[in-house]
Amino acid sequence: MASAEWRPAAAAAPGATGAPTTRSTAPVSLGPAVPRTLQPAAPIALGPAAPKALQPARPGPAAPAAPGVVPPSPTRSTAPITSGPVTTAEPLPDAPTASGPVLAPTTQPSAPTPQHTPRTPPDHPPPTRRFLARAAVVTASLSVAAALLGLLRDQSLARLFGAGRDTDAFLVAWTVPEFAATLLIEDGLAFALVPAFSRALARRAQGAPGDPVRALVAGTLPRLALAFAAVGGGLALAAPQFVAALAPGLPDQALAVDCTRLTATCVFSFGLAGYCSAALRAHRRFSAPAAIYIAYNLGIITAMHTLGGHWGVRSAAVGVAAGGCLMVVVQLPFLVRELRKRGAAGSETRAGAEAGAGAGAGALDVPLMATVLLFALCRQSQVLIERFLASGLPAGAISHLNYAQKVAQIPMTLSMMLCTVTFPVVARALAEGHTERARARVERDLAVAAALVLLGAATVVACAPQLIGLLFQRGAFTAQDTAATAVVMRIYALGLLGQTLTGVLVRSYFSAGRATWYPVTAMAAGIAATSCIGAWSVGSWGVTGIAAANAIGITVTAVLLLAGMGRRSVPVRVPRLLRELSRPLRAATIAALAGEFATRLSASPLAGLVAGGATVTVVFVLLGGALGDQGCTAALRTVGTLTRRLAHALLR
Repeated sequence: MASAEWRPAAAAAPGATGAPTTRSTAPVSLGPAVPRTLQPAAPIALGPAAPKALQPARPGPAAPAAPGVVPPSPTRSTAPITSGPVTTAEPLPDAPTASGPVLAPTTQPSAPTPQHTPRTPPDHPPPTRRFLARAAVVTASLSVAAALLGLLRDQSLARLFGAGRDTDAFLVAWTVPEFAATLLIEDGLAFALVPAFSRALARRAQGAPGDPVRALVAGTLPRLALAFAAVGGGLALAAPQFVAALAPGLPDQALAVDCTRLTATCVFSFGLAGYCSAALRAHRRFSAPAAIYIAYNLGIITAMHTLGGHWGVRSAAVGVAAGGCLMVVVQLPFLVRELRKRGAAGSETRAGAEAGAGAGAGALDVPLMATVLLFALCRQSQVLIERFLASGLPAGAISHLNYAQKVAQIPMTLSMMLCTVTFPVVARALAEGHTERARARVERDLAVAAALVLLGAATVVACAPQLIGLLFQRGAFTAQDTAATAVVMRIYALGLLGQTLTGVLVRSYFSAGRATWYPVTAMAAGIAATSCIGAWSVGSWGVTGIAAANAIGITVTAVLLLAGMGRRSVPVRVPRLLRELSRPLRAATIAALAGEFATRLSASPLAGLVAGGATVTVVFVLLGGALGDQGCTAALRTVGTLTRRLAHALLR
């Protein structure tokens, strides 16, 4: 950089206000480049070292100056000119002014100063309602397709293998993918990774050095993949001990061990699938994560129908292993494309990249991982308790519990779709400091999800025998299996509101990306209630007692999580929320009674299902509107939008 050097004709005497006027062609550094047309109107203050020849004249007497100091001349603008690219000024002989020559700026390259570091625009602007609605529609469409394929999968399992000792053995092994899905895809890993990626994206948008997103991937994915592989391999080796501990009364433990060794592979594949899902959702990419269960169920269905004649129920376990791999394949290209995008403008220095890597690698801390995984483990341990208690009951008890739970949880799954879309939004809002926006989003999600799940629960209670009969009563699945499963499903439905509230509330606890032990404590209390009530009631009530224990335990957890909202989580207004929830709860209770009465008017299962479902919907909507339920109104608006968009997609 060329420095401005001035050589006055004579030194200034003490007390003088300036130096003799000289003419020099030496360049001078003036600060940021200023257009030539603007300089006469805004002369540049050169500071005490500048010669008087180039200082603009000012009216009035000059203020006295200290000895040997030339006072700066005033300018027409009081705004200081900040530093920036170096500018050299050359005098123009043909354009003089009263105070000296006009300076024509020329810019020389120079490194920008810190206050002028370029800041990139955010990778993702705040989501609009239209974007959220479109994302919810896409997620809902793919989730509905996955749920239908899940029903087809369960139907194929029931038709091919019935509800007996073989299916009981497979369902014990199916505990592994059920746990892996909860821990690594749906709840546990997502609660840690989505806030971590949201913080990395926020730092990238703020112009952090390097690429925090790719640094986070480099710092976490290899370690997590190694952990997934180690756990899956250890489980395959310990399959006999796992089966003996989980279902000691199981008649065919050897078959369960074979199936468990096959399903143990999903620990690795589900872990990678969950990582991809969390990263894509944080980037607001929802199509591929919502499609993973379509690929998963297609893998199981295909394996059962192609290999079932030779391998029996082991073919379903092979399908689980294949489906887990397909879950990764569906998402990997989209994640690679997102990671290839540059998060900062311009080139990145090696030092900046290393600084970003250091910051990103520490974003996913061990205490946070421990709390979210322990919560998910406690929540999913309800299945372990059920199968442990049911293993001593007559053959088919575990199967009845499984089929009832799968159907009863469909309303909960559908009600949670909006929260799946908005969880990254809440995490990003908290990462950017917008607490009020996060609270409004969580309260709206709770109202809508509660209304949707209560409508579904009322339908399940009213139409349980018709639903099970139409879905499963064929092949090896008998009318006695239908009756037993319907009773269990009705009891399961009583805990659906607790399941949904737990799913929504725990997201608000972990959306800030901080470790908190309160959700784990609340879930442990619910598990304790499930265990005690189940052990006490299984001898007298059998599978119905186990289902009741499940419903009570998850409701206890939901109440505790709701009571702990505030400083530990997003500051939701609990009293107001409870008043809102009481309205759809009352409407659902009356709607279920009316719907159950309507199903008895026809002996046909299909006609009874249509009559009961229509009655439940009409009564729920009318009562919800009369009670002023805002969640019901928003839910119906969401369902209407979804129906119109689906119809447009199918009929266009």
